[in-house]
Amino acid sequence: MTAATTAHKGGRWIERWDPENERFWEAEGKHIAKRNLIFSVMSEHIGFSVWSMFSVLALFMGPEYGVDPAGKFFLVAVASLTGATLRVPYGFAVARFGGRNWTVFSAALLLVPTVALFIVMEPGTSYSTFMLVAVLTGVGGANFASSMTNINSFYPLRLKGWALGMNAGGGNIGVAVVQLLGLLIIAIAGAANPRLLLGVYIPLIIAATVCSALYMNNLGPVKNDGGAAREAVKDGHTWIMSFLYIGTFGSFIGYSFAFGLVLTAQFGRTPLQAASLTFIGPLLGSLIRPVGGKLADRLGGARVTLWNFVLMTAAAGVIVTASFQASLPLFIGGFIVLFVLTGLGNGSTYKMIPGIHRAKAAAKGLTGEAADVHARRLSGASMSLIGAVGAFGGLGINLALRQSFLGSQSGTTAFVVFLGYYVVCAAVTWAVYLRRPVAAPEPAGRAEQPRQQPVYAEV
Repeated sequence: MTAATTAHKGGRWIERWDPENERFWEAEGKHIAKRNLIFSVMSEHIGFSVWSMFSVLALFMGPEYGVDPAGKFFLVAVASLTGATLRVPYGFAVARFGGRNWTVFSAALLLVPTVALFIVMEPGTSYSTFMLVAVLTGVGGANFASSMTNINSFYPLRLKGWALGMNAGGGNIGVAVVQLLGLLIIAIAGAANPRLLLGVYIPLIIAATVCSALYMNNLGPVKNDGGAAREAVKDGHTWIMSFLYIGTFGSFIGYSFAFGLVLTAQFGRTPLQAASLTFIGPLLGSLIRPVGGKLADRLGGARVTLWNFVLMTAAAGVIVTASFQASLPLFIGGFIVLFVLTGLGNGSTYKMIPGIHRAKAAAKGLTGEAADVHARRLSGASMSLIGAVGAFGGLGINLALRQSFLGSQSGTTAFVVFLGYYVVCAAVTWAVYLRRPVAAPEPAGRAEQPRQQPVYAEV
């Protein structure tokens, strides 16, 4: 089997792709997959930076902008909402238009919010205008769904945890990079120059668009499957994993957007002081996401996810204590640990998705290529939905913090709610994926041999 590229669809289409075939994979598949992964990460990375742009620009928005902390939380919540909503069509766009073609389009589209922000980012701009542009920045968050769906198709099951972790981690780190660049600009040029940050990203977006066009491929065998989408919607595991992904990725993106705002609003940090801290958590959480995927490949995604939620509960407890005691060092330490754990959990939960559908294929009696095809079509459809629902966690976190600050000028109440959510996530992971299956009794006259129910501990 070869990766034959044909020109009848406009070039850069690969019509035959079989990553589970080791001979094909070693001969040419892994080289093509690696190249597509590199440029997928590049585009997704910039997309995350654009999506989280308001979390940085909020630090530039002093009193002269006339926007209070609750208003700033609402701007980043709107960006979260748009990005989460658009992930559904973006996820299915890969099969409709081709992974390379959609990456080119979605990368170029990032120019719209970036140029719009470059124009309007100054005192005197109305809040409704900022709201409109916050809606536009959501396209950056949607890139994640199409990128993950595309890369999932390039890699064999045994490497999906690593590949998806690298792809997502490389994208997630865009949050930390834009925050670090914001810090440098505030430190060097002052908080009155937000357009410098936007000016950095416009040529980067153009470069990502051109590189995607030149070096990526479309996979002909990846086609939209309405039946797979309907099956994914009806599958209870899609919604269970969505619930868990809210706890991991929703926390990562929600805290990434909100951390700097909490430091300024609750702990009285200056924009420079806040910016010097905000990038650390997203940076560590992004870098460790591939480690979460790799651990899941070795130990089983469900096991890693369970212990991760247990530790997230403990870290949230530290944050609640620090918030009550107004202890900034304890608060920052707890948050950095929580960011690291969100990254690990992001990697392990996403690894579970293809593993669950491979286990379900085996439970149906499918083997070999038939099982692989079944797992690929359903995991691809599920990822689009799970990635979208998980991103709504960022919306929930920022709305909860907004409400908490409106009521008490503190985020403590919201942090207590988040802690409770992690407890529920740990319980769900254990009950659904790790609880020992009940042995079904054999009919009389047969040797006692328990009939095992499907087990997902290794997914």
